[in-house]
Amino acid sequence: APVIMNIVNNQWAISSFSGFAGAERTTFAARGVGYGVAALRVDGNDPLAVYAATSWAAERARTNQGPTVIEHFTYRAEAHSTSDDPTAYRSAQEREEWPLGDPIMRLKRHLIHRGVWSVEQQEQLDAECLEAVKSVVKEAAKNGILGHGLHQPFETMFQDVFEEMPWHLKEQAEQANKEREIKWPS
Repeated sequence: APVIMNIVNNQWAISSFSGFAGAERTTFAARGVGYGVAALRVDGNDPLAVYAATSWAAERARTNQGPTVIEHFTYRAEAHSTSDDPTAYRSAQEREEWPLGDPIMRLKRHLIHRGVWSVEQQEQLDAECLEAVKSVVKEAAKNGILGHGLHQPFETMFQDVFEEMPWHLKEQAEQANKEREIKWPS
């Protein structure tokens, strides 16, 4: 099939190193070879490399040359989720040791070095983005802020999703209501 299969390898599951999945022995991209699938590994923190690899794979797909696997080798700088504490399994200096750093900063430096972007343009863009975010946050706050009494009634999170609510959502709604009643009795 003319598909592109992207593997984002940030080297971690929620709290286990990708080596547990065999990554210390081979790349995930190399596994495509065993299935007769074209595969490559690209620096996932380099936007230009990602663009080039994806363009190549898209051309393969458009010309019916079959599937392509792209392993985007990258780095997850932050926690996997709010319940994840990476300090339990990663060293404090690991983030700084990741070669070449943040992809956005890398691209900005590259474009400035090439003369197609400037520090002034970046500062202007940053200011515009900050204002846009502030504006959108202000507009969204009109719909309510959790914990401030301006939000929709609790029950509405289970409504208007399905024409007929499935059994598992009914159970979740009942459980949530019981837990709310325990935490905030009427």
